[in-house]
Amino acid sequence: MKPNMGTADRVIRVILATVMAILYFTDTVGGTLGLVLLVLAAVFLLTSFMRFCPLYAPFGISTCKTK
Repeated sequence: MKPNMGTADRVIRVILATVMAILYFTDTVGGTLGLVLLVLAAVFLLTSFMRFCPLYAPFGISTCKTK
């Protein structure tokens, strides 16, 4: 898998994942919506650490700086 996420994209995803997790664990958002946010937060963290977003690939999107 060729990396297709730049630094800014990765940082934004980590921040969003943190906010989503905080909302879930402080019972601000609960139920089905809370679980969906928690799963989405996990996906955001996983993709940001892998530096690859599977949704970017079919569309040819890349936020990495080209060398």
